Formats: sequence, structure tokens, C-alpha cells
Amino acid sequence: MNEYSSKLLEQAVDELSRLPGIGKRTALRLALFLLREETAVTRNLTHALDKMRNEIKFCKRCHNISDQEYCDICNNPKRDENTLCVVSDTRDVLAIENTSQFNGLYHVLNGIINPMEGIGPNDLTLSDLVERLKTETINEIILALPATVEGDTTGFYIYKLLNPFDLKITTIARGVAVGNELEYTDEVTLGRSILHRQPFESSNRR
Repeated sequence: MNEYSSKLLEQAVDELSRLPGIGKRTALRLALFLLREETAVTRNLTHALDKMRNEIKFCKRCHNISDQEYCDICNNPKRDENTLCVVSDTRDVLAIENTSQFNGLYHVLNGIINPMEGIGPNDLTLSDLVERLKTETINEIILALPATVEGDTTGFYIYKLLNPFDLKITTIARGVAVGNELEYTDEVTLGRSILHRQPFESSNRR
């Protein structure tokens, strides 16, 4: 027996429930909310989502999400261009920016090495990272990756990859609990982890 009185409502709930963290009950609540609101609310939402999906770009320099060829962080002349923070995705950039403890640039890998999911080094933006080191004056690389087995594997791979370059390689302090993603770490803890970063080689002597 169909629990919905409307096929259109059911379709809307099905689509909303595909979003991360949104179950059927929450999806139904959102759909009914939109149904009660002025038509303009739904129209503005769908318009914003459509523009985001079709017009958003990835920064040519750091691969962060951007509205232009180069993101606002890369375009900011006040940022420290000699320090590069390597993160797995855009959510980590947002998390670190919210701490207000880092003023350098970023490099977004768009994932981490995970053989179980078929993600290898060639699926990440590592070749672009190496090219940046050849063309930019980078003195320090900060590895701000998830405190997971996959994050550690990716960090070690990058450490070995960048060995030929004369630069300092550090990692955020383990104030971030093992197994945690950066986006779920509170701003104070994450900020302290950035400030008290340590040499990558030392962090792996466990």
C-alpha cells in the first residue's frame, strides 16, 4: 500500500532522501515545508541549485570550488603564498578557514587514497601539486588529512612523492581524534592542530 496520497509528493521525497543524512521522514518534512511556502521559495531554491550545478568551477590553481577560474583564496594578495595546506576536499578548506588560524594557500586533492573504493594516487590532483612546487615558491607543505588509515596512507605517499623537493613537510597535530574527518572537528581543536603542527616524519613514529 502506498503511504503517500500523491505520486508527485512521493517523487519529491524520494529525491530529497537521496541527499546525505536525509532520511524519508526528514525528506517528507522538507517537501511539505516547500509545499506550504510561497511558490517563489521553491523557485529560488531550484534556481540556485541549477546554477550551482551548471556554473560552478574548480580553481585552476588549487582545485577548490570557485565561481571564477581562480578562487577568492588564491586571488587574495594577503595570503601567505609560501605555505601550502593539502586537504582532501573543499569541506576541509571551509573547516580550516573557520578556525582563522591559517593564512596560507590550499591544494585540494579531491579525495584520498582508498584501494577498497578503487581510488588510487592517479585519481587525485597529485600531479598538479608537483607542478605547483616546480612553478611556485613553496617553503612548507602542511598535510591536513583525515586521521584515518586512508588519510595516513595518503599522507605517507605524498611525503615520499615530495621528498626530492627542498621544503618543510608538516602535519596537523593529533588533537584531531583518530578516525575523525576534519569537517566534524570543532574549530578550537582544529585551530590548535594547525598552530601546533609537527614534522610529518616525527608524527609517523608511533
